[in-house]
Amino acid sequence: MTIRAFNQFFNNIGKRPALAVALSILWLLVIGGVAFFWHLGSIGLIDETEPLFAEASRQMYLTGDWITPFFNGETRFDKPALIYWCQAIAYAIFGVNEWAVRLPSAIAAMGVISLTFYTVQWQLATEDVLEQVSRPSRRWLTASLAAAILALSPEMIVWARTGVSDMLLTGCIASALFCFFLGYARGDRGQGIGDREIHNTQYPVPSSQSLIPNKWYLAFYVLIAGAILTKGPVGIVLPGLIIGAFLLYLGKLPEVMREMKVLAGVLIIAGLSLPWYLLVIWRNGWNYINSFFGYHNIERFTEVVNGHAAPWYFYFVVVLLGFAPYSVYLPLAIARVKFWQRKYWLSQERSQQFRLFAFFWFVSIFGFFTIAVTKLPSYVLPLMPAAAILVALLWGDLLKDTGKFSTSPLFWSGWVNVVFVSAIAVALFYVPQLIGTDPAAPQFRQLLQQSGLSVLGGIIWLVCAVVLAALILRRRWFPLMGVNLLGFAAFMIFVLTPALFLIDHERQLPLRELSAIAVQAHKPGEELIMVGFKKPTVVFYTQRQVNYIKMSAAAGDYIRKDATNKVQADSVLVLAQPKKFPEMGLQPSNYQSLGKSGAYQLIRVPLNQQQNPN
Repeated sequence: MTIRAFNQFFNNIGKRPALAVALSILWLLVIGGVAFFWHLGSIGLIDETEPLFAEASRQMYLTGDWITPFFNGETRFDKPALIYWCQAIAYAIFGVNEWAVRLPSAIAAMGVISLTFYTVQWQLATEDVLEQVSRPSRRWLTASLAAAILALSPEMIVWARTGVSDMLLTGCIASALFCFFLGYARGDRGQGIGDREIHNTQYPVPSSQSLIPNKWYLAFYVLIAGAILTKGPVGIVLPGLIIGAFLLYLGKLPEVMREMKVLAGVLIIAGLSLPWYLLVIWRNGWNYINSFFGYHNIERFTEVVNGHAAPWYFYFVVVLLGFAPYSVYLPLAIARVKFWQRKYWLSQERSQQFRLFAFFWFVSIFGFFTIAVTKLPSYVLPLMPAAAILVALLWGDLLKDTGKFSTSPLFWSGWVNVVFVSAIAVALFYVPQLIGTDPAAPQFRQLLQQSGLSVLGGIIWLVCAVVLAALILRRRWFPLMGVNLLGFAAFMIFVLTPALFLIDHERQLPLRELSAIAVQAHKPGEELIMVGFKKPTVVFYTQRQVNYIKMSAAAGDYIRKDATNKVQADSVLVLAQPKKFPEMGLQPSNYQSLGKSGAYQLIRVPLNQQQNPN
């Protein structure tokens, strides 16, 4: 389909607003459904982080204690309460299952792509009004592209399908930033485009002397409170850093702070977020303060926590792969901002500073976590919407048809795109030989090779590389992004999802099967011990406390010396790899095998047969 055909199609849609809204909703439902909800609950919980959240939420749901999170009989102060509340509410509605665990993350991701679509479309529509032109194809296509790029990116898909707090935090922060920009672009009156005012009786216009900010700023404050309840101080630090840098660059910080009615905002944020913090501190005292604020916030920024160290260039690699394959266009998209031309941006209407805002959004988060000592791939998830916006606006410039867009940089970026997806294809062909052996899934590499999934993935990306090269040679720029999107969608549907089922079958299913056996075989007062690996899924699927002992010798000593006095039953259940039993001093005559699955075996050890050397 040519650009002219696109223009005609979207011009027809633009004349029928109801149809435009309906098609937009349908588009978002399709890409969001495939990316975030398709097979959402078909795969078991993934060790080691996801079941920690799932079980803490289950305990909250069962006990009715909505203040203090617990896991395996101990307090869990890693994250604030909002993610647990959301998962517990999902349990109450849909039951305790994997789908309910991941539903808050999927909904948050859906909200982000929807607001991305809305804000991009609105911003380009205001640009058309200012320039007195009609380009419905540009704004609808660019908005659709931004939502699709964001939805069909590896980082978004992974965390939208994982029941942890990262996507909920991203949902709150990204939505808050969108609301800020929409409030900022409408000005003090809540209805203006840029610094102008459009009189519209459809909405009430607050007085400039009002103590209440416009509706978008109000939504911003509510969402910031949600971010603080999701992950603590970082929920306000990151948006504050982004907005502060943006406004300082434009010299509008005092003006916009007055406009936002910051005092009212502080009261809203405090009123929504502080009560839970006060209650949890009141109940747990310094244990909570030291654990959450000290260890999980200050130390994560200043020291290496849990061995999560990485070199300074770590997030360059994370963005390259987590935003693949569109990440190859990010340098050009960032250069397109021309952030060094401050006079140009100062002369622009507020609504036309969206690209600059996305730039500060991206670089602020990237820089903040690059400086932080503890590094994890999920930390830069909140910058993905900004990355998608920058790349989509770059493509939107192709539709502007002003003759001012030089395609020379796009030519070279396109060839980098070809090389990049070709490298992905080659890596996939050799993936079975490249991956190491996982003790929890020793047969996975062989099964992956037999499945042919890696070869299929390589073929998909190789075909993409060929098509991209052909388009570049023919100077067909706009379809390049469509090929990347279709290639990634095909890769996700035909390779990534089946591979996840394979991983689940080899790595997690054995633990679920043995957990079910443990539930059936359990005697009153009988303790369940897991030796070697600490797999929190066992706690969730057995719905009981598990004694995790890392060293085999220590586990053997515990059974011989301590378990007899501690447990009420005359036996204990032990879950471990079979090779661990001799290391514990156990011979086949010393225990009863209850089941074996994958790399694990569940046994019952009679305590009266164990000799106590003392």
